[in-house]
Amino acid sequence: MNYLVVAGFAFAGGIVSAVLGYLDSTEPFNRRKFAKSVVASLVAGLVFAVAYAYQDSIGVKDYMLAILGGAGVDVLANRGLATIKTLGG
Repeated sequence: MNYLVVAGFAFAGGIVSAVLGYLDSTEPFNRRKFAKSVVASLVAGLVFAVAYAYQDSIGVKDYMLAILGGAGVDVLANRGLATIKTLGG
C-alpha cells in the first residue's frame, strides 16, 4: 500500500512544479498548460507506483525521490512539447 503513497508524492511534486512555474511567469493562467502538467504528473505517479509495487520497505529517501521525479517529469514534458512545436514549425 506504500506504493500508492509514493505515487501521491510523485503527483504532488509535479503539481507543485506546475504551480511554481505559473507563479514564476508573467503570463496569465493557462488551463491547457496546467492540464498538461496534471497529466504528466499522473503519468509520473503511475510509473512510481509500478516501480515501487514490489518493494518491501519504502523510506523517506524514496518519498523525496518521488517528489523530485514528479517535478522532473513535469518540467521535461513541458520543455519537450515546446521543443517539438518549435521544430515542427
